[in-house]
Amino acid sequence: MKFIHIADTHFDTPFTNLSLKNNFGKIRRIDQREIFKKIIQYIRENKIEYLFISGDFYEHEYIKKTTIEYINHLFQEIPQTQIFITPGNHDPYLKNSMYYNFEWNDNVKIFTSKIEKVTTPDADIYGMGFEDFYHSGIDLDNIKIEDKNKINIFITHGSLNAGETRIAVQSN
Repeated sequence: MKFIHIADTHFDTPFTNLSLKNNFGKIRRIDQREIFKKIIQYIRENKIEYLFISGDFYEHEYIKKTTIEYINHLFQEIPQTQIFITPGNHDPYLKNSMYYNFEWNDNVKIFTSKIEKVTTPDADIYGMGFEDFYHSGIDLDNIKIEDKNKINIFITHGSLNAGETRIAVQSN
């Protein structure tokens, strides 16, 4: 099983501080597109089966439809790759979001806030995304691994708070 995992690309972020210095904000946004294009090229050339995008793929407030069209066009170049996206706090799955309103390619799966499992020949992939700009209390204890003989992957956006004792992962 071969996969690529990325997060926090923040497409179309204004890069306010960089934009104060010459045109570096615009240059950075162009660089993002070029780097993402290289990632897609690598996936195609190396026959990568899965692309996991764990949140903050774009900036909800600033994302342009042309950027999403560009990204989706690149996804068309890798039709054999399954793409799993878990929206984050900067790009939540809202009714006015590009995740909800844009017609994504057939190879793209976007998770919502309900933990969901997708079964593939290689693995069971569990995902959960944000449906608001803030989310807390992922209940990891209630994720039920159905086939422990298979590879199980959980993708989401966030960080674990080391100060919270209720988050515990147990293996049987």
